[in-house]
Amino acid sequence: MISRRKLAALMVLAFSLCFSCAVPPQPVSGPPTSSPFGDDLDVESLRAALRRSFEYLQKLPPERVVGEVPRRLTAGEILASLKAFEPLLAEWHCPECFTRDLQARFDLVPSSVETETSQVLFTGYYQPVLEGSRARTEKFRYPIYGRPADLITAEVVTVGAPPKIDRVLGRAEGEQFLPYYTRSEIDEAGRLHGRGLEIAWVADPVELFFLHIQGSGIIRLADGGELSVGYAAQNGWPYRSIGRLLIDDGKIAREAMSMQSLRRYLNNHPGEQSTIFDYNPSYVFFRVNPDRGALGSLEVPVTPGRSIATDSRLFPKGALALIETDLPVLDTAGQLTGWQPIRRFVLNQDTGGAIRGWQRADIYFGADNEAAGLAGYMNRQGRMFFLVLKKDGGSGSSDAR
Repeated sequence: MISRRKLAALMVLAFSLCFSCAVPPQPVSGPPTSSPFGDDLDVESLRAALRRSFEYLQKLPPERVVGEVPRRLTAGEILASLKAFEPLLAEWHCPECFTRDLQARFDLVPSSVETETSQVLFTGYYQPVLEGSRARTEKFRYPIYGRPADLITAEVVTVGAPPKIDRVLGRAEGEQFLPYYTRSEIDEAGRLHGRGLEIAWVADPVELFFLHIQGSGIIRLADGGELSVGYAAQNGWPYRSIGRLLIDDGKIAREAMSMQSLRRYLNNHPGEQSTIFDYNPSYVFFRVNPDRGALGSLEVPVTPGRSIATDSRLFPKGALALIETDLPVLDTAGQLTGWQPIRRFVLNQDTGGAIRGWQRADIYFGADNEAAGLAGYMNRQGRMFFLVLKKDGGSGSSDAR
C-alpha cells in the first residue's frame, strides 16, 4: 500500500522543456491555405511512414482509443483515414487534383481550437552515433545500461469522480515501494554496477548523455561491428532541462542556446559535467534493436522528416498530420544561416519525456551529421492539423464532380 506522502514524493509531474527549446520561437500566422497543399519532401518517404502506422494500428482492436485530442479517436478511425489517404498519393504530381480530393474527403482538425494553444513549438531529434565497445576498457568506461529487473510499475488509484489511475515507476525494498535510483545514484554512486546490465561501453560521457536525450542510437564497436540501441525504460524521475539550467545560471545566453552550444560548453568545462548531468534525475535504459533504424514508441521504425513525437497522453497515435513551420538552413560547416518555411505531412509515431502538452512536437531528422545539425538548431513555432476522414467518407463531394 502506498501512502499519500510517499505517492506525493513519487509523482513529480513538472516536466521542463527540452534543452533545445530556449531560443525564442517565431510564430507562424494565418489559416491553412486553400491553394494546393505543398509538401517539401518526396512521396516515397510518406508512403514508408504510412506503412509503419498501418503496421501499428492493424494490431489494435478497432475500438481502442488511441488519442483524446483534438477529439477522441479510435484505432479503427485512424486506420480508415490512412487507408483513404494512401490512394491520393497517386495524384502527388498533380497538386490541384490532390488538394481537391483531400479537401473533399478529409477534415483538417487543428491541434487546438483555443487561440492561446494553437501554436506548436517544433523541436528536433536524431539518432546519434557513438564509438563504443562490448567490454569495459580504459578508453570505453561509461556504461549503457539495459532495463534493471527491479524497476517495477505500480498503478495508483485516486478516488474521485471518475477515479484516476496513475502509473508510477519505482522499486521494492522490503514492504516499501520507493522511487527508483536517480541519475546521480546510478552514475556517481554506482547503484547498478556489477549487475551485468551493461549493453555496451562508450568513451564520451557527453555523447552518452545526448544518447539518453535522443532515446536511440548507433554504437560503432571497436571490433568493426555496430549495435543499434533503443529505448527500453526510464527510471520514473521527471526530465529536467540542463539547457534551462545553464541559461538560468548565466552560462549560455538564451538566444545562443542550441544543442551545439550546449555540447560545446560541456566539452569546454569537463569539471562541471557531473553536476550539470545530475540536475536531470531522469535516466534512460536501453535494449539492442535487431535493425539499425530507430524505433519509435509505437514499436515501428520512424522515418526521417516524416515521423514526429508528441505527448502520448493527448494526440492520436499513428495518425496523419499536416504541419507548418520553419526548418533550419545550414551551411557546409553545419552552422545556422537562416530558416526555410515548410509544409509537410507527418505521422505521429513517437513520444518523449520532454514532449509534454498541447503545444509541443518533435521532428525526427535521421542518423547522420546533417540530421544532428538540424535537430540541434530546430526550435520554431508552427501549427499542426490532424487529418480525419469525413463522416461520410467524403464520397458525396468527390463523386459529384
